[in-house]
Amino acid sequence: MKLARFSVRILATWLVLEFAGRRCLADDVTMIGRVSISPTATDLSGQADAQENGTPQNRLGGHGSAIAWMGGKKFVMLPDRGPDDGATSYRCRIQIVEIDVQPGATNPLTSRLLETHFLTNADGKNFVGRASQFDQDQPEKSLRLDPEGIRVTSRGTFLIAEEYGPAISEFDAKGKWLRDLPIPSRYRIVNLAAEPSDELPPHNVSGRQNNRGWEGVAIGADGQKAYAILQNPLIQDGGLDEKNVRVGTNVRLLELDLNGGHSREFLYVLDDNSFGCSDIEWIESDRFLVIERDGAPGSKSKAKRLYEISLNDATDLSAIERLPKSGVPEGVRPVSKKLYLDLLDPKQGIAIATLPEKIEGIAFGAKLADGSRLLIVTSDNDFKGDQPTEIFAFATR
Repeated sequence: MKLARFSVRILATWLVLEFAGRRCLADDVTMIGRVSISPTATDLSGQADAQENGTPQNRLGGHGSAIAWMGGKKFVMLPDRGPDDGATSYRCRIQIVEIDVQPGATNPLTSRLLETHFLTNADGKNFVGRASQFDQDQPEKSLRLDPEGIRVTSRGTFLIAEEYGPAISEFDAKGKWLRDLPIPSRYRIVNLAAEPSDELPPHNVSGRQNNRGWEGVAIGADGQKAYAILQNPLIQDGGLDEKNVRVGTNVRLLELDLNGGHSREFLYVLDDNSFGCSDIEWIESDRFLVIERDGAPGSKSKAKRLYEISLNDATDLSAIERLPKSGVPEGVRPVSKKLYLDLLDPKQGIAIATLPEKIEGIAFGAKLADGSRLLIVTSDNDFKGDQPTEIFAFATR
């Protein structure tokens, strides 16, 4: 199934900030360009009514939270739950964009908004970012959604990973919910709440940490398996200390059979307990890219890294109920990690002072003219009116 093409007038303005043809840390990765999307641009929803904090519903923002290739020059970008961390009734949506890459040109990277589609449930009701929109008795009927990862299936539908559930769901090409995939109960909390602190211990002693659920999803080689990664460890995996400070480094990566078969879990070890994972993308065979980063912007940042990981020889954790806060348990082999791209490396040619805090989206695209493959990296601007969304393009071999 392919999305219909619409002829639309673009309301956003795009500003090319910088570009470079310099070698990256990895010898087989070259930066092509960078484009900045105005923080006050509007999308194509046609709905300009104000949210609770005054931000218009048609604000084009947050859509660098995730990105996936749809074929050709077309990508789908996924905003998260909206401004103010779940305090507004932002109507969740997807943005379809055209990203044109011309290595060596004066403006080597441009982006154009094509379509906006709301995410709705089976009854056509809008999913919203507001944290209070949950159903404690029937969580599957909740309307709150915090989408953070997206991929395109072989059927042209969208697989979306979100944090509130956490859930991994399939939506059709226009954003209508089709189904939730079954995930192990260990990932879910029992007591839902609108206030973040009320979802942490002692209210919940297991499940995802608040705002630290699924951050990325990938689809494997045969299109039959999905891979979702948490931002940080589960509560029962030593994720928090007695004061609910994040201390854990052992993150679970879940493999799901899209046809309902057996699932597996793997261990991804963070470099530091202040870091987190932000996305995952399939490379080939059992190899994936993972974003691992800190929570600081610009020159204050210590980590904005893409790691190549391999599941080869990694231990299935499905039978292990609890992990220590740090250290690999005896008999467990974590996924292997190899630095693929360091956005803070001076060799990048990136102005570090302008590098966003939230590098959150990665997606491979089509082959370029020289035979290399396009890699897109995006940032989440949290809908802030003074912070653009950044799109970076790299050539990989």
